[in-house]
Amino acid sequence: MARMPLTDRRRQLTEAAIRAMTRDGVSRTTTRSIAAEAGVSLSVFHYCFDSKQALLESVIETITAHYVTLVKAAILPRPTLRETVRAGFQAYWDHVAASPGAHLLTYELTQYALRQPEFGHLARKQYESYCTAYTVLLEELRLIHPFELSVPVTVLARYLAAMTDGVTLNFLVLGDDKAAAEILDMVTDHVAGLVVEPR
Repeated sequence: MARMPLTDRRRQLTEAAIRAMTRDGVSRTTTRSIAAEAGVSLSVFHYCFDSKQALLESVIETITAHYVTLVKAAILPRPTLRETVRAGFQAYWDHVAASPGAHLLTYELTQYALRQPEFGHLARKQYESYCTAYTVLLEELRLIHPFELSVPVTVLARYLAAMTDGVTLNFLVLGDDKAAAEILDMVTDHVAGLVVEPR
């Protein structure tokens, strides 16, 4: 087996864990099954991750970073702030519709962490990372369309994280694309309504 830098090997194992957990569920995914998914030995897995906690942290960080990358790529300059915001939501939503299993995994990770006292902090970190992601995206948006908000950025970031979480879970349960699109339109209008003229 060719030697691979540790960071690359960790990335390979994290992606394998995401695939395995998406397919089999968090509780049924073992270190052995992740190693098999990645095509490496169990000893390689344990060399890269010294605990299940470290693996789950890497999985959560990787999933969140992937969503942020998708949305950042979509918020290219458009004629209006509203169109740019809606394009960002659409990029995220296209991924939800195309990969519902990957999004179901995020809820499984939360539930799993909350039910294991030693992993509870991972659930908090997961949701804090969503808020941080929205804060970063709002700052990116501000570079494209300079604006000020009538509420603090951190408050809006938490609201958007909660909204995204809710509408995604609603879709995973009900499978109603039209309802999701209507909610995203409404939230886009709400965000645009919080913008005040720059001084």
